[in-house]
Amino acid sequence: MSMRSRFRSLACGLGAGVAVAAMAMGASPASAETFKIGIVTFLSGQAAEAFGVPAANGAKTMIAGLNAGKLPAPYDTKGFGGMEIQPIIIDEAGGATKQVQELRNLIQREQVDAVVGYISSGDCLAVGPVAEELKALLILFDCGTPRIFEDNQFEYVFRTAAHATMDNVGLVRYMKDHDVKVGTYSAINQDYAWGHDSRNDFVASMSQLYPEAKFEADLLPKFGAGQYGTEISALLRQGSDLVYSSNWGGDLQALILQAGPRGLFKRSQVVLSAADHVLPALGDKMPDGTIIGARGAYGLMSEETPLNTWFQTTYTAEHGVYPVQAPYRVSQALLGLKTAIEKAMSENGGKKPTTDEIRAALKGSSWNSPGGQITMANGNGHQAIQDIAFGRTRYDADKKMVVIEDIGRYPAKCVNPPADMKANDWIKAGFPGAACN
Repeated sequence: MSMRSRFRSLACGLGAGVAVAAMAMGASPASAETFKIGIVTFLSGQAAEAFGVPAANGAKTMIAGLNAGKLPAPYDTKGFGGMEIQPIIIDEAGGATKQVQELRNLIQREQVDAVVGYISSGDCLAVGPVAEELKALLILFDCGTPRIFEDNQFEYVFRTAAHATMDNVGLVRYMKDHDVKVGTYSAINQDYAWGHDSRNDFVASMSQLYPEAKFEADLLPKFGAGQYGTEISALLRQGSDLVYSSNWGGDLQALILQAGPRGLFKRSQVVLSAADHVLPALGDKMPDGTIIGARGAYGLMSEETPLNTWFQTTYTAEHGVYPVQAPYRVSQALLGLKTAIEKAMSENGGKKPTTDEIRAALKGSSWNSPGGQITMANGNGHQAIQDIAFGRTRYDADKKMVVIEDIGRYPAKCVNPPADMKANDWIKAGFPGAACN
């Protein structure tokens, strides 16, 4: 079967064990009136259940709504400038080398107009230079490492969500604002780009806002470890006042399920920088009083707006669960792309815009999303900043779900570095220029 035929087949599902999966959702034959997008997210492996498949579902909900013209204004025009959006979904599982080849396939064989994708920081670091080489439009909807634009200058690569620095700066600010006492703290993070960058930003932020606190155990189990008995024992022996983790996906679920019964969440105040996506699956297994973030003002910590109400209502009806960070992040990428395409069309007489016209319109742009305002303020106009929220978990037996209490929100310019500074340098300098009020 040809690659094109495989991508058009609805027989290829989203279940675990699928090495490469693709779906054409509501697609029509390619023509000048379509805009073809490759969407890359985890459809199999330990990152799929809590993050990758919800991202795919978010893309499905948003694309169907856009194609039907059902979103609230200003997004109530159909598709992208009247062009029907034709998606091809690819599984991100398999590692960076595989994703580089998949990206080349999407661009060179499938001839997509743009690629929206990537959750893993390692994958983002690998595919960015390839998109630049091919002069193909790549919209990174997630991946947290600040190094994407701190270590590179791209013309065709954009990230429409803030990087992980705001997760950690905001988390420590929340702790300080809510009078969390910390004399000692320990950390457990995944041993790859995301875990290392998150850990470094958290420790640097603690040095600024909790200068007297002592950093104790610093644990870095491998990505996908799944079993944390040794690490939990070490954390319990250490007995720090606070335990920090940036774990996500299956690793985060495993850590919580294994550490909860052993009393870690009662012994120490646990803070999780990116945890909202595991709440629906964990239910009453999520310990009360855990301080969590959602990598933005998303899900249970989002604000009520017509656009957010539409998104939450529609997504929940279609998928049987409320949207968390991954659906929000892929949706804001699609809305940013729509905004840029329609701006470009307004300037070229209404024609389908070229890649160069779209990237020029997206650079430095700003738009509204279900999770709030997105502004491409950093990375020479290629890196977004946005607001963020944090809160404490509590299982509500009547609602049969985890709710979030004591929510604190922080504006984008409070928790993101300015355009002229690298994230870690900004933190170590004491957050110069931060606007928190």
